[in-house]
Amino acid sequence: MGRAAAGVTKRLVAPSPADQSSAIPAARPAPLAARRLAWAARLATLRARHLLLLLLLALGACSKPPQLHHQESYVFGTRVEVLVFGEREGKARSAAAAVLQEFDRLHHMLHAWQASDLTRLNEAIARGEAATVTPELAALLTDAQATAALGDQLFNPAIGRLIALWGFHSDEFKPQLPPQDELDELIEAAPTMADLRIEGERIGSRKSEMALDLGGYAKGYALDRAAVILRGRGVNNALINIGGNVMALGSKDGQPWRVGIQHPRAPTALAYLPLHDGEAIGTSGDYQRYFELDGKRYCHLLDPRSGRPATSAQAVTVLVTPRERAGALSDAASKPLFIAAEADLRRLAGQLGVQHVLRIDAGGQIIATRALAERLEPAPGIRIDRLLD
Repeated sequence: MGRAAAGVTKRLVAPSPADQSSAIPAARPAPLAARRLAWAARLATLRARHLLLLLLLALGACSKPPQLHHQESYVFGTRVEVLVFGEREGKARSAAAAVLQEFDRLHHMLHAWQASDLTRLNEAIARGEAATVTPELAALLTDAQATAALGDQLFNPAIGRLIALWGFHSDEFKPQLPPQDELDELIEAAPTMADLRIEGERIGSRKSEMALDLGGYAKGYALDRAAVILRGRGVNNALINIGGNVMALGSKDGQPWRVGIQHPRAPTALAYLPLHDGEAIGTSGDYQRYFELDGKRYCHLLDPRSGRPATSAQAVTVLVTPRERAGALSDAASKPLFIAAEADLRRLAGQLGVQHVLRIDAGGQIIATRALAERLEPAPGIRIDRLLD
């Protein structure tokens, strides 16, 4: 996705205590040099005040707010961005910072292998016990359970142990296959979200082999939370991007936000898509978290039926039109549509309630539903090979 050159701000980080203690003190200037420095400083101050006055006069004359504020961070194992259009710098910065702070909170609440609310629940499940969780986590798991049922359990956050066995509970992946006996054991256990028992805020499982991993849901949920925060602060025009999971609020200067869809085999955009107020897109691909062994690619998106990395597609993008929890659905729905065979795409999309789907199959063929094809702007040299009616 392209970035505007103007109106960009950077997050500043204060030096750590170690950095401060290792700083080299400046040498004491000689008396004459000190006087020259003092005069130079006074002159610089006068110039700065004059420049500031000119800037204030110019702002007062045009009375226009800064056009685009951009703020970014690194959360959920990916780069995240918040773009706010048409607000004063202070308001935009404060709202974007609140969103990034919320992302950090969710990252620590939902982390699948570092200490978190989720790992504490998984520890209880492994002991065959139920645990009391927060109302937020209970509601989130209830929604994820319902979405999993609509997607034939191909979106399956219950296979956290399987994901860990393949080495994807790490920031760095080793090119090695899991032990076959351990793999067979988890395939036979076949935990799904249907095995999760939710009784208010008491959560347990019928299978101790279950371990919850919400990596295919958390980014979408975070988009929904970002929308609530921004609108609550009076920001109506913004774009939130979490590693390719995107939600649009309002517009950019009266025009729809325009985002690029990553080509799964090239460092370029495959196509461009206008996003309207409240719309969200989620993308699943085999090109971000994967390792290669003996010339074969093994991605982190596992087929729960085989226990192995899915191989039917290179990438899937889903657009969800405005509705409650649009972000969460866009994230979760892209998983079954990535894993499933092409023959099941239309049926699964209908069950999940999505009409706008773009899929690049294992051979690089581009398949799209007619609803999405009508809005898509393919990059030069790119064409849609097949339409799904």
